[in-house]
Amino acid sequence: MSRIVLDSVSKTYDEETTAVESFDLEIQDGEFITIVGPSGSGKSTVLRMIAGLETITGGAIHIGGQLVNDVQPQDRDIAMVFQNYALYPHMTVEQNLSYGLELTSDLDAETIDERVTEAVEMLGIEDQLSKKPSQLSGGQQQRVATGRAIVRDPAAFLMDEPLSNLDAKLRTTMRTELQRLQEDLETTTVYVTHDQEEAMTMSDRVVVINEGAIQQVGTPREVFAQPTNRFVGEFIGSPSMNFFDVTISGTTLSGNDISVSVSESLATRLEDAQIQRGHLGIRPEHMRFANVDDRNAISAVLDVQEPVGDDNYLYLRTGDTEFTMRVLGSVDHEEGDSITVAFDESEIHLFDQTTGRNLLVDPSAPTTTETSAETP
Repeated sequence: MSRIVLDSVSKTYDEETTAVESFDLEIQDGEFITIVGPSGSGKSTVLRMIAGLETITGGAIHIGGQLVNDVQPQDRDIAMVFQNYALYPHMTVEQNLSYGLELTSDLDAETIDERVTEAVEMLGIEDQLSKKPSQLSGGQQQRVATGRAIVRDPAAFLMDEPLSNLDAKLRTTMRTELQRLQEDLETTTVYVTHDQEEAMTMSDRVVVINEGAIQQVGTPREVFAQPTNRFVGEFIGSPSMNFFDVTISGTTLSGNDISVSVSESLATRLEDAQIQRGHLGIRPEHMRFANVDDRNAISAVLDVQEPVGDDNYLYLRTGDTEFTMRVLGSVDHEEGDSITVAFDESEIHLFDQTTGRNLLVDPSAPTTTETSAETP
């Protein structure tokens, strides 16, 4: 059993610096969970506290039902893969893979050799055993670092941005390989990254963190389609969600450069929230071309067109308001063109200007964003 539970975990460096605050999270046995957030959000600190490399200021951490607050890192039955791989430069690949087991376990040489053989076959690096790290490519070094974790057969893998040093194409390949390995091994995995694309494509669940606090926990689909606050809506998705400052009056949401009419049912929900001003959010891919007489049509001017493979990003302006539209790459316009766009009511989000809370997401609805930090 390798369930990991963080119960009100916090990390404070001094009276003015709180890196992580009241962090509650339950990671199920065999789950692949990704902690994602901007630089300095505290995500690596959380991982290092699970590993025991950072002492916690408050709260409790359980791994496999055991309280590990005072347990040394080598005794927590976890294996960590670092951003810089941390390979021993004077050792061969085979030595790098076996050294940790020789140092920290009582396994005999034959068992260690068997584990190394299994790992290199899984990773496809059988022909690299006699080489040293300096003779390997970045992708091969990453495989060796992963193999060193695999041979330990730990209760959990902890991965701290392991793909950030690779080029874009190799990152995509290695993402697929790590997913396959985790599914084959069925080992609980906590993966930290600032890359929301990695988080969305690899995870069973995503933990979005900012300034040391959890913003949302849910499946990739949930955090994309039902962001609980403006930060999540803005951070998850590329290009980022568009925002329009609006005043709420009955069935009308009006801003400096737009006016949106909503249904009576939606207007009632907003009235119940007792909010007069908000940020209207709409994702670039949820905008569509429209006629000027269509409902909620917005007339805009194309400032910049950015081709990105199969997509085109259109950077539009209406009055003093700028926003982005994502369309197929075959759609071609000229800068300066007048373009009319619209969007469906079902695709909009409305965020409280003061708290950032998404007024259209029911916080009491039972979803996988709910977490438990009960002591095992």
